[in-house]
Amino acid sequence: LLLITAAPESTLAYVTVCTPLLAGLVQGWRGAAVFAALQVVIVFSVYTSVPKLEAGGATGLLLPGFCVIAGAVGVTLRNLLLRFGTATQALTETRARLAVNEAVEGERTRLAREMHDSVAKTLHGLALAADGLARSADRMDPPTVRHQAELVARAARRAAAESRELLTDLRREQGLEGGVDILTELAAQAGDFTARHPLTATFRRLAEDTPVPPIPQAVARQLLTVASEALENAHRHAGPTYLVVLAGVKDDVLRVSVYDDGRGLPAGTTLEGLRRAGHFGLVGMVERAASIGARIRIGRGKAERGTEVRVELPLAALEPPPTHPPPLAPAPDPARLQAPAPTPHVSSPRPL
Repeated sequence: LLLITAAPESTLAYVTVCTPLLAGLVQGWRGAAVFAALQVVIVFSVYTSVPKLEAGGATGLLLPGFCVIAGAVGVTLRNLLLRFGTATQALTETRARLAVNEAVEGERTRLAREMHDSVAKTLHGLALAADGLARSADRMDPPTVRHQAELVARAARRAAAESRELLTDLRREQGLEGGVDILTELAAQAGDFTARHPLTATFRRLAEDTPVPPIPQAVARQLLTVASEALENAHRHAGPTYLVVLAGVKDDVLRVSVYDDGRGLPAGTTLEGLRRAGHFGLVGMVERAASIGARIRIGRGKAERGTEVRVELPLAALEPPPTHPPPLAPAPDPARLQAPAPTPHVSSPRPL
């Protein structure tokens, strides 16, 4: 109808080339060929039915040629779109596989860290205590043998409890736990360390007048493990005379630190060197701090000697994200604007 009313020689008639173009896009070569041929037949039929039109010469072949070209262009675009869709699907599948592999690798790293910081360490101590008891049992009196056997049994029970705790943590669903009183747990941890070792670990609270909110179970577990690892590392490697566990909130930042007055870190200590040497204690602490978005600093700090392990976590990181967008607030006064809080990062162990 458009060809008859507007005539094939008019500019408006060239709109009809969209028919083979769409046919090529939707149906491929077969559809483009059928509709292009049908379009050419219609064009020549219009030429023959209207006496005023002349189908001879280049003018008469221009519109049919455009129909054929439009069909070829439609098929080409269809092939390009199909290839793009295939490539996009392959990219999506590759990203999904990479995400799965990354999740698996992250879980393997977490399990290795948990095993090193809990069960493996306790079993190593158990083996040392059992070896000492076996070598010197014939030279000790019965009360001493009984005491050493009780230590071995206590270490075995501790290993079993840590194994159950690890399995419980693996099976626990997120979001079901309540908050943890981190100060009480750290004080109990320091008391337990003092009871198990001939070394006093003193707990002190930072900023007595500032309350500490309940800490989510997952975050508290990482903080408590870092503190426990710092205490054990100081006892085994630093030779200190006392330990101080300090915790509290200051400037909207939760701080947990463990200080010892021992030998300190050897000069040139780095995480990569510790990882290559097979010492994963400090590496595990850094990874745990990074997993909860906290900043960790390991070094002498402002003290003249010893080592301080300090973990700082902004309280804003403990708040759940809002489920609904907050209402619009008036523009703040520029004179009251404060600098944003620094982004939590992880720093490598600082050599003495």
